Amino acid sequence: MADSNRYYGTGKRKNAVARVWLSAGQGNLVVNQKDTRAYFGRQTLEALIMQPLEATDSVGKYDIFAKTHGGGISGQAGALRHGIAKALIEADPDLRPALRKLGYLTRDPRVKERKKYGRKRARRGFQFSKR
Repeated sequence: MADSNRYYGTGKRKNAVARVWLSAGQGNLVVNQKDTRAYFGRQTLEALIMQPLEATDSVGKYDIFAKTHGGGISGQAGALRHGIAKALIEADPDLRPALRKLGYLTRDPRVKERKKYGRKRARRGFQFSKR
C-alpha cells in the first residue's frame, strides 16, 4: 500500500503489533506520537529498531511514523524492526535479499506457552514437600 510516496509495513513480535509508515525525509522516528528515546528509553532497543535501516544504508533517508500496541516495550521494539523492514521492501523491492539474509523479514515465532492445568505455569509444577 503506497500512496503519495508513503510506504506501509506491519510488524509482529510476541503479542506486540507495530504499524509502520515510511516517507521520504531526514530520519525522524516517531512511535505513538513520541520520540523513540522518550518511548523506549533504552539504547539497546533504539539500536534494534535501526538495524534494518543501517543494513540498507537508509539512515536519514526516511521519516518513520509508527503505532505500536500489545506486549511490552521489548516486543514492541522487535515488532517495529520487523515493520520497518517490510516497509523498506515496499519502498524498494531490491532491498529484499539483504534484509532476508539478515533475518529482518522473518516473523519471530517464539511466543509465551499457554498454562496447563495441574501446573503452576506452562511447565513448572507446583512445589512438592516430601514431609
